[in-house]
Amino acid sequence: MNKLLSVAEMVLPVLVMIGIGSLARKTKIIDKSGLDGLKAVISRITIPVVLFLAFYSVEYSLKSVLLLFVIYLANVLALGLGYLTRRFVGENHKLMPYLISGYEAGMLGYALFTLLCGAENRHYFASVDIGQTIFVYTIYLAALTSETGGKPTLKGITVNMFTNPAFLGAIFGMIFGIFGLGKLINSSPFSAIFRSVLDFITTPTAAVILIIIGYELSLKVKLIKPVLKTIILRLVVMGALLAVCAGIVFLIIPFNKTLLMAMILMFSLPAPFIIPLYANVESEADYISTTLSLNTVVTIAIFTILAFIVV
Repeated sequence: MNKLLSVAEMVLPVLVMIGIGSLARKTKIIDKSGLDGLKAVISRITIPVVLFLAFYSVEYSLKSVLLLFVIYLANVLALGLGYLTRRFVGENHKLMPYLISGYEAGMLGYALFTLLCGAENRHYFASVDIGQTIFVYTIYLAALTSETGGKPTLKGITVNMFTNPAFLGAIFGMIFGIFGLGKLINSSPFSAIFRSVLDFITTPTAAVILIIIGYELSLKVKLIKPVLKTIILRLVVMGALLAVCAGIVFLIIPFNKTLLMAMILMFSLPAPFIIPLYANVESEADYISTTLSLNTVVTIAIFTILAFIVV
């Protein structure tokens, strides 16, 4: 009974906030412009701070370099496997490989992991996130742009990276961590004030993200068949890659349960929600939104299972 109550403490807030988001759409408490405002606050202010706090707490070592390369290569393989299995879903869904690779860590992963393992352990999730963040802003976006008729250039990729607040938050966090500035701040008399201010900024992040997800949950019945095929393929691919990556990582470094939870949660996340922002996806918009929505539901289910394991 106590275990069930502990799981409910983690899972019910997620379900309630998603429900509030869905209710807000149906009752029109929040309109489209209001939703865009919430997204702007999250993507441009709170998520960059969340990433900064997470990345500046990471202990950069050979372990973090190993995780970077393992996760980066796993995503490259996932994208390649997406191309190889695209026919399984249908030729009409050419963007299917981009729903097989990459992870929505910023808008969903950190929120769920914080509920699962606590904000004090967020650096474990960040250490797994480094490789996929670099992947998304390099190969992923370059291939996505090319797929939808654009011409990716080194300048364009660089501009995308360094004008994105979330990426900048992660980069500054990494700089602080690598050069020891994070430890310097933590040992200073101003440490409590510094953390208090940043924690205050990031506190509403998880709740607002879940409201947005609930608001945008969209399940088009006519697309259920290709969507289910895509999600099943993603689960199979990510499950296999998770087993290989965890095997490699824990063969080289000591086993850590929290790090394993971070890896499992990362590999269970849906593809990045930024696909429509960087590509002309009008012809596949419903397919993409329905896949991301249903995949988010699957992620919440896996999160619930992980909650039972953690407690």
